[in-house]
Amino acid sequence: MSHSNFKPVTIDSLAEKVLRHVARSSSRRGLLKRVGGLLLGAASIPLLPVSRTMAAADIPDDALISGDGGDPESCNYWRYCGIDGNPCSCCGGGANSCPPGTELSPIGWIGTCKHPVDGRDYLVAYYDCCGTTSCGRCFCTSNEGDRPVYVPFKNNDIVWCFGTESNTYHCTLASVIDVAPQ
Repeated sequence: MSHSNFKPVTIDSLAEKVLRHVARSSSRRGLLKRVGGLLLGAASIPLLPVSRTMAAADIPDDALISGDGGDPESCNYWRYCGIDGNPCSCCGGGANSCPPGTELSPIGWIGTCKHPVDGRDYLVAYYDCCGTTSCGRCFCTSNEGDRPVYVPFKNNDIVWCFGTESNTYHCTLASVIDVAPQ
């Protein structure tokens, strides 16, 4: 038995065969079409609907944050660095609770605020309490971290009373979510 016709298969020859087959069976336009479709599909992933809702029971207890952060009825309170409206602590509620007769909006916006005592940055979620007319006390406006309206989850000029029975704005909660990543 003669082995003179036997050619060893190398990675190079195998790759060459596969690439030649792909080149014969496809076109540049087809490849560009597939790559363009993949890029468009990947770019549209952030547009998919995502539930960003938060129930009142999900608002975390931030009592573990060390040090006094100031007066929650003052616009200079540390967690109001991204607020635009009336803090609920001035309107019969608290930093984490809506006043009686209002309803917590299931969506809101996020800011990053520095605690004056421990010096750490915290993620603060702002949720509107809706259902009665604006309380009109302690109106605070801070644009730290605010983005244009086309970046809605970081924009504080939108009335976030979506998903509530009434879209009438009353006040805004400022709930600490977590320590901001460094």
